[in-house]
Amino acid sequence: MTDIGHLNQALAAWSPAQLGLAGDVLEVVRAPHPVLATEGATVDPLDPVMLALAADLVATMRVSPGCVGLAAPQVGVAAQMFALDVTGHPKTRTCHGVFVLCNAVVVESSRQEKSREGCMSVPDLTGDVKRPTRLSVTGVLPGTTDEITLSTDAFEARAVQHEIDHCNGLLFLDRVAGAHAVYPRKVYL
Repeated sequence: MTDIGHLNQALAAWSPAQLGLAGDVLEVVRAPHPVLATEGATVDPLDPVMLALAADLVATMRVSPGCVGLAAPQVGVAAQMFALDVTGHPKTRTCHGVFVLCNAVVVESSRQEKSREGCMSVPDLTGDVKRPTRLSVTGVLPGTTDEITLSTDAFEARAVQHEIDHCNGLLFLDRVAGAHAVYPRKVYL
């Protein structure tokens, strides 16, 4: 692994165009689909099937109103991969643009805060979830072999953790304090 400055440059330089694929829009599965409760397998970021999945995640995320992240299990694939883009979201402070991360692991986190979350796989509910507001995550960008470190905060940090949870077979409902912290969704995007 090289120095952090180089790793951040790798993330900044990466774009979905490097996948060389337009990507297909896939159906988003809904709870209680069993894949959503299945821990995803680690992926080979150079595997052509995984590159196609990365492009599909980005394409599906882009056509889904209000969607800021989408994990492989949400399209029926139990794999450790997710796409994210919090650009333009009002709660965003740090933003790394659109990216896909494989085999992501939280390596450092701090400052727990409770906030409301929703999910395309649980479209009728939202819930209050307590998560760290600052974190560092390691992972690999699809089409590369370099492990990068992503350091982020605020809304992007929450979104990254939400997607990592999907990759590990968890929904935001698994993180709420109880039924009193789950609400009917009032706004449909």
